[in-house]
Amino acid sequence: MTKSAAAFTSLSDSSTAGQDLGQQINEAFQGQPADALIVFASARYDYEVLLKALDSSCNPKLVVGCSSAGEFTSQNQGVGSVSVLALKSDKLAFTATIGRGLRVNRQAAATQLVAGFKGNSNHNYLYRYAMVLTDALAGQADALVEQLTTLTAGTYQFFGGGAGDDGNFSNTHIFYGTEAVSDAVVALEILSNQPLGIGVSHGWQPATPRMRVTETEAMSLVSVNAIPAVDVFEDHAGNTGQYFDHKNALPYFLHNIVGVESEGGYKLRVPLGVTPDNEIAFAAEVPTGATISIMTTSNQSAADAATQALQHAKQQLEGQTPGVALFFDCVATRLRMGQDFGMELKAVQAELGSANYVGFNSYGQIARADGQFNGFHNCTAVVCLIPE
Repeated sequence: MTKSAAAFTSLSDSSTAGQDLGQQINEAFQGQPADALIVFASARYDYEVLLKALDSSCNPKLVVGCSSAGEFTSQNQGVGSVSVLALKSDKLAFTATIGRGLRVNRQAAATQLVAGFKGNSNHNYLYRYAMVLTDALAGQADALVEQLTTLTAGTYQFFGGGAGDDGNFSNTHIFYGTEAVSDAVVALEILSNQPLGIGVSHGWQPATPRMRVTETEAMSLVSVNAIPAVDVFEDHAGNTGQYFDHKNALPYFLHNIVGVESEGGYKLRVPLGVTPDNEIAFAAEVPTGATISIMTTSNQSAADAATQALQHAKQQLEGQTPGVALFFDCVATRLRMGQDFGMELKAVQAELGSANYVGFNSYGQIARADGQFNGFHNCTAVVCLIPE
């Protein structure tokens, strides 16, 4: 059986917050150590102080996690807080691994991450999964997912997201034990003889005709259809009666993101702002030559997408009862929806029934699973269901 416990705190002192979380986990597990803790923490905290206090207060066998941009559980939702999922199982085997130096050598970091997976040598389990949390600000997260798939010969299914920093897009951290490091990627390997469920959905639709990306520079979009990209967004704002302020463009961009046409649907990319060179800056790559559209959605569509992701995940459980869900959604979704982001979380709980969920608002979402829309996404609901 797999037991789970959700913990949440908004206490401001890092040490006290860690102790509070540990106490909640101790009470839920009656003092027995968790096999794995997954921690999502706001940028307001001193991470290593928080993690050491948490570790010393409940003595988990391993800890992974990342900095976040909004935290939630079935009972709580907040910003500037910490959410934790504790797992203890006689059916699942957990291993934590880390890859460092993403910016300098992404291939080496991916290789280091995968080298620690036990499923490569342990053939006692039918199913292999890994939750992947990455410093998305290091770039090329989509390529990282592809490399992980190649290095594992397609035998693993991946889910997860990019670390956040409360929407500052400045410096994010990955947690490995009591370490908090940037420019890295961490994984929680999960081996099982019964399937987990992974679901993906976003609810956005094209609002413009298809266009071709004709020039990019690093993670900036320069031109579309040989027209300056900023002019394309300006024209769309005029055609749809929206206000587009180049100096404060994020409010407009949150409602007008880019969809990159891919096999099976659109991968979403959120523009962050207009650069001094009048280019459109992104946190993830928009490839030159890609076919794109400016996309639109509604709050109800976002809630419906979360429901659909969970329905897809439940279909993979082969009749098993959901025990707990890890839920990842974009900081841009929270910022766009404001207080209505609660609609999406209510939709998650309604579909889960009595099962709990834990998650965070991330800088991109990761999904590489059978029958799902694969890769690195923005503004997309990704869920992993763990059965009882």
